[in-house]
Amino acid sequence: MNFGQVKISNDVVATIAGLAALEIKGVETNTTFTDKILKNSGVKVQIEEEEVNLDVMVTIDYGVSIPDIALKIQENVKNTVETMTGLKVSQVNIHIQGISFKKEKADKDDSKQPKKN
Repeated sequence: MNFGQVKISNDVVATIAGLAALEIKGVETNTTFTDKILKNSGVKVQIEEEEVNLDVMVTIDYGVSIPDIALKIQENVKNTVETMTGLKVSQVNIHIQGISFKKEKADKDDSKQPKKN
């Protein structure tokens, strides 16, 4: 039985894809980058009929294997978007836009630990 059409906005697909990318360990999750993803400037979406092509822009942590993290992002984004929207994801293109050096976080962690004399 058909009750009508369900239209999913590109912004919704972009938000789902962006959040799925942020779930992967090694993807930078600082506030600026997270804001960029959630405002959908970090994900480009093309929907043609029932197929989706995605371009996901990410910054990764220094020391992470780029091929490994790119594959993990692609798998998670594809599975999450397909599960939540019912659309078929035909491509997830990953654009590594930068590398994060977590110096600030390391400095904070060092200050929490008791100093050895």
